[in-house]
Amino acid sequence: MEHERLERQVRFILEVDKLKEIFRQTLCTQSRRRENDAEHSWHLCLAVIVLAEHADAPALDVLRVLKMLILHDLVEIDAGDTFAYDTAGMAGQHEREAVAADRIFGILPADQSVGFRALWDEFEGRRTPEARFAHAVDRFQPVLLNCATEGAAWKRHGITADRVIARNAAIADGSVEVWEEALRRINEAVGAGHLAPAAGPGSA
Repeated sequence: MEHERLERQVRFILEVDKLKEIFRQTLCTQSRRRENDAEHSWHLCLAVIVLAEHADAPALDVLRVLKMLILHDLVEIDAGDTFAYDTAGMAGQHEREAVAADRIFGILPADQSVGFRALWDEFEGRRTPEARFAHAVDRFQPVLLNCATEGAAWKRHGITADRVIARNAAIADGSVEVWEEALRRINEAVGAGHLAPAAGPGSA
């Protein structure tokens, strides 16, 4: 029985290595290649450790936030990465990812499978302070990378400042201070010509 448990855990560890092959739209700041999901997850976890003091929740469970962030994108092994501004792609995103969560977390022994799925659901629901802060950092990191790469992904997809602000305003649900910093950087990107201003009336 113990060997079977270990075997399932090892199968899960090998399965999630596939996360390194899922590429996002945001670019790495030095090579300017697309970052992969595993790199994104690591960067988020480090950002949480650094920025936890800015969370609006006074007694944030940092370890719980880290667990959510290290798990939340594993579903993209099956469901793929959905670009944040792809309205059509986002329509069935949660349903696709929920099916993926069932399969991927189902590889684990039952107790870990249930626990990991609960953390994934908590992140998706955004009802706890930890989930809201996890979401805040998940939104903040791509903003930082876009600003640091002269808005490369924004430009490639024709994204305007109003869409970036609307997409990322939820950062304030986890940290008003982090949202103010994100907004400052977004405005700087507009001023530098790295992000197109809001589309005016009559624009396509």
